[in-house]
Amino acid sequence: MKYTMYRFTFPVGVHLGGNSLYDSRNTFSADTFFSALFMEALKQGADRAEKLLEKAKKGDILFSDAFPFVGEENYLPKPMLPVESSDDSGDSTVKKAFKSLQFIPMEKMDVYLKGNLDAKAENDTLKELGRSVLKTSASIAGEDETVPYHVGVYYFNSSCGLSVIVGTNNAEDEKWIYNLIKALSFSGIGGKRSAGYGRFKIESNKELDGSYFEKEGGYYMSLTSALPMDEEWPELLTDAKYQLRKRGGFIASDSYAQEQRKKKDMYLFGSGSCFTKRFSGDVYDVSDGGSHPVYRYAKPIFYAL
Repeated sequence: MKYTMYRFTFPVGVHLGGNSLYDSRNTFSADTFFSALFMEALKQGADRAEKLLEKAKKGDILFSDAFPFVGEENYLPKPMLPVESSDDSGDSTVKKAFKSLQFIPMEKMDVYLKGNLDAKAENDTLKELGRSVLKTSASIAGEDETVPYHVGVYYFNSSCGLSVIVGTNNAEDEKWIYNLIKALSFSGIGGKRSAGYGRFKIESNKELDGSYFEKEGGYYMSLTSALPMDEEWPELLTDAKYQLRKRGGFIASDSYAQEQRKKKDMYLFGSGSCFTKRFSGDVYDVSDGGSHPVYRYAKPIFYAL
């Protein structure tokens, strides 16, 4: 499989909310990305969307969560393994900085695992990623009074943004996914897209060294918020280091039901979770009584440690 890193910049900001409009996160999960691509494929025809679903379920196309980049530095999630700083100076701020890291430079993963990463420098670099802003907008319905509301928006600094890793099995799929991502860049990702938020530019798409993902042995870190199929659970949690994250949200479909409905909640292993064996995961139906299925992507890309 070929693994390509797509780097996105967001010139007008992005609303990646959580539980409220006030939230302004600076990353998104693979299921959010897949859902956006699926809706974009639907615009091209139901057969295009079905093709994406089938290839995703078979593992012919894989997606990671989105991770930050600052300049030339590409980051991955911090592995959920017990790693301590090798600094023996007794400086508590160094140890605190080491523990507070959320992301690790891809090229320095081995340095981090040995406890030799300059955590304070990396935390300072990540502070250059961007800033959260609470924007005030107005809602006007008919002749009612104007009602103000607040939206959390994240603005990335120059030369900063988010990267997503995409795995494909052949050149045809790679080209098709690139064109689908290109189409999505004009529609945008996240919330409040009608206000222009979430549109992005593909800053680059670069092939990665496949050995990071294909080599065997040791721990495998998931780069995706993922969930195993029922038959994959036996012995999966032996020596595993993981965190569960709840995924919910509303269904973005006008034809699903007369009123707005929520997707079924799911708990996924968060990106950065580490396992001693791989699993395939699946694309799950999280609909709840509506007129058509609603899918949540939960298939991992593993990074070998």
